[in-house]
Amino acid sequence: MSSLESTAGKDTAGSSVSTPGFRRRFLFRLTAVLVGGMFLDGYILGIIGPVTGLIQDDLQVNDLWIGLIAAGTLFGIFVGAPVGGWLTDKFGRKPMFLIDMGLFVLASFLQFFVALGQFFITSAIQLLIIRFLMGIAIGGEYSIGMPLMTEFSPARLRGRLLGAALVAWYVGFMVAFIVAHALMDAGVNWRIIIGSSTVIAAGLFLARLGLPESPRWLIQKGRRDEALSIANKYMDVLEAAAVTRESEGCDKKPVVSGTFSMLFNKHNWRATLFTAGFWFCAVTPYFAIATFADKVLKQYGMGEGLASGVGLSALACLGVLGTALLLDKLGRRVLSVPTQWVCVVLLAVIGLWTGAPSIAVLTMFLAFSFFNAGYTTLTQVYPGEVFPTEVRGIGTGFAAAFSRIGAGMGTFLLPWSIAHLGMSVSMLVAAGVALVGAALSQWLAPETKGRTLAETASTLAH
Repeated sequence: MSSLESTAGKDTAGSSVSTPGFRRRFLFRLTAVLVGGMFLDGYILGIIGPVTGLIQDDLQVNDLWIGLIAAGTLFGIFVGAPVGGWLTDKFGRKPMFLIDMGLFVLASFLQFFVALGQFFITSAIQLLIIRFLMGIAIGGEYSIGMPLMTEFSPARLRGRLLGAALVAWYVGFMVAFIVAHALMDAGVNWRIIIGSSTVIAAGLFLARLGLPESPRWLIQKGRRDEALSIANKYMDVLEAAAVTRESEGCDKKPVVSGTFSMLFNKHNWRATLFTAGFWFCAVTPYFAIATFADKVLKQYGMGEGLASGVGLSALACLGVLGTALLLDKLGRRVLSVPTQWVCVVLLAVIGLWTGAPSIAVLTMFLAFSFFNAGYTTLTQVYPGEVFPTEVRGIGTGFAAAFSRIGAGMGTFLLPWSIAHLGMSVSMLVAAGVALVGAALSQWLAPETKGRTLAETASTLAH
């Protein structure tokens, strides 16, 4: 047994059932550190944009290099999400949750020293490597934090707690934009601006110290006594009872270690197809349109579209917040399937109605941003629910990495598509991507509201 695996779950001394107040405080703490991690993800991705001009002037790099530096985190996410998922399924949620935040602290801190010392390679390559490492940490946050939160959350609150994480990502992105511009106006060096994430990361690292291991992961490793001790101490009565039922006979079963190949076996291929495909189709059109909001809206006669672009982000935040609040009341399918069809229609109308008034086009784009962000909230919920414990981290990581392909394709191909195919065709292509996602969800999206994880993980395993 590895050293990481052998230490996971050792903080189980308090085996007696704790008070409801203690369990509520723990759930609040766990939610806060997960939401904080997603806020940090958004902050790191958002802080680089406003200072790219300063970086380019200071480091004397061309447009290709500044594009690579800005996209370095996306490349890192593609690597970090599946690798982090594999590691958290093998060694445990608890140690990897702390190690991942440690990587955030290290990479953030290194940004202060870009091109200031003599121990590093070319400054541009150095910054690219650092941003790549930060992307690995962000990818790991998806595949480590989400399974941990899923496995501790009460079934009645699971949807809104996981949905809150995506709200935090949007808020972090916008806060970074505001902070960057405020510090730039004050004449602060760009290294300090992008390195400001170190303060957030260090605080979250300290807040994660002492968190317990996931009882459900311990069950998969045959460590029933440790699992029940933690469940009774930290989880509400109903969820602890569910863990108890899931643990029956676990000490007589072989220890299961998740592998990537298990994502495509007869039990899990539907969950893999659904989560990866749904996530890909949700983010591809949005990343493209939101990233180039000024350019897109200008094509429809709305000037530079700055205020309209801000409106797209504001409506997206409202869409995520509204969905997160309603998930555990209305259910998953009703908030994911119909809204995808609405977005298909909106994008198709924008593409086909070439002579539409500017106000009509803007209204449709704002509506798309609202509904798309709403069902994108489910990308933070479904992976943790439909994959079984032994591959929950790997499955979440694979879906997150696959979605980054869509985000990258949408972001990099839209300017080319507008220039060579025209805006109407580009919007129809976006509608086609949304159509694939809607059809896939119509077929496979399960209703998991209020069910235990043992029940939700079996919904697509037939």
